[in-house]
Amino acid sequence: MAEEITKKQITYKGKTIDELKTLDVREFAKYLPSRERRSVLRNFQKIEYFIKRAKEKNEKGKKIKTHSRGLVIVPKLIGMNIQIHSGRAFVPVQIEPEMLGHRLGEMVPTRSKVAHSKAGVGATKGSKHKAKT
Repeated sequence: MAEEITKKQITYKGKTIDELKTLDVREFAKYLPSRERRSVLRNFQKIEYFIKRAKEKNEKGKKIKTHSRGLVIVPKLIGMNIQIHSGRAFVPVQIEPEMLGHRLGEMVPTRSKVAHSKAGVGATKGSKHKAKT
C-alpha cells in the first residue's frame, strides 16, 4: 500500500503545462478567452520578441524588467522572474501556471493601501474649539 503522493497536475483548458509549452504563441491563443485571444493574435510578434529577449537575459543571469503591463502571459514565460513596473518601482513577480491568460499588469497593483491615522486638530467639530493650555 505504498502509494506515492503526487502533486496535482495543473492543467489549462484540459492541456497540461508541458503540452502547452510545446505550442506556438498563436496556437496557444486558441485556448484563451476572446479578449486575450484577439490581443495575442494582434501582438504575437511583440510577445515572441519579449520571450526571446527574456530567455537571453535569463541565461546571462540579468534581471528581466518591463514596462509592458498589457502583455498576456503565455506558457513559455512560466517559471521566469520578471520585474514589472508599477508606475513607481519595478516589482519582482514569479510567473506561475495559474497566471496563464492574464496580463502582466494584473500581478502588480498600481495603488497602495492607505493607512489612515487619527484625525488632526480642526478635522472634526469637537476639536475645532479645543482650549489652549
